[in-house]
Amino acid sequence: MKEVANQGIRTQEIEVNFGPHHPSTHGVFRMVLTLDGENVHKVNPHIGYLHRGIEKLAEKRTYAQCVPFTDRLDYICSMTNNLAYVQTVEQLLDLEVPTRAEYIRVIVSELQRIINHCIFWATFGNDLGSQTALMYGFRDREMILDVFEELTGSRMTYSYMRVGGIAKDISDEQLKEIERIVDYIMDEALPEYHNLITGNEIFQARTKDIGILKPETAIDYGVTGPNLRASGVEYDVRKDQPYGIYDQFDFDVPTRDKGDTYSRYIVRLEEIEQSCSIIKQALNNIPEGKVQVKRVPKRPPDGSVYSSIESPKGELGFYLVSDGSKRPYRFRVRPPTFIHLMALEEMMIGEKVADAIVILGSIDIVLGEVDR
Repeated sequence: MKEVANQGIRTQEIEVNFGPHHPSTHGVFRMVLTLDGENVHKVNPHIGYLHRGIEKLAEKRTYAQCVPFTDRLDYICSMTNNLAYVQTVEQLLDLEVPTRAEYIRVIVSELQRIINHCIFWATFGNDLGSQTALMYGFRDREMILDVFEELTGSRMTYSYMRVGGIAKDISDEQLKEIERIVDYIMDEALPEYHNLITGNEIFQARTKDIGILKPETAIDYGVTGPNLRASGVEYDVRKDQPYGIYDQFDFDVPTRDKGDTYSRYIVRLEEIEQSCSIIKQALNNIPEGKVQVKRVPKRPPDGSVYSSIESPKGELGFYLVSDGSKRPYRFRVRPPTFIHLMALEEMMIGEKVADAIVILGSIDIVLGEVDR
């Protein structure tokens, strides 16, 4: 412990451990806070508890065999992990994906975004003491998981995307069920979320002007996704570097300019609305046709490629190097939540220890993606 002067009073700094099994750390994560009284002076994140060597393991598998590895990164968002990877391989192979498969990719990716933000809303509310939010958020997630289970056979690790398309076409009945779920989310779930949490005075007092991340600091760290847009930077890979058929959809990019915990919360709820709008447009325009190319070359030409998508948590990218063999010579992931975790100290310094969990919850991390 170190003695410090505080307005003429001699106090001592103390170190407080959160984790690696604290229930509010959103995974196997340890955070050491240096405190002067209740004020946070230093944050030291400890990661690596879930490291599995996925990048190295992938270099010993064929390109197709690497798809299940991506499920295990951000295990809440397996669909978008799959998409980011297969899209990179397709660029390496110069493959054109059938139009119907592209539409289905958009539909399931936006459903995955809704799932992620529902879980964020549920766990964030729980961090602030609302167990009701936890129940409601997981209730709504279940409806989409039922569709994914019928479509892929799994509720978490889907491996649904394929190089050159998707694993299985989607039926008319499933499309109708998706439309029903989207209508429910827009008309019932979101108003309920706002009535229960957003408008609550205690919630607003605990989140507004807390954990501010300035836009220039966010850019310096490489922060992306909702955390960047909450700081006032209107950057979305779907708009600024369109991939797939996202340039065919009309949607807004929600932003806020304060960069505080409340802004990161509200941006994600507004993104649910935009995801519902994108899905409705896709459902109205989805064409008939094939969902997989006839032939996928097993050996890409020599070269390297980086490709990224707007995952629910930010810019998720894959860098692949090919030496002409069936296996990637180099397999590298750009995980958004690892970067966001590194900016945690910028948000916490000077705040109260009681706000530490709230700030951590607001950046929406998953340790499977951080550690890999």
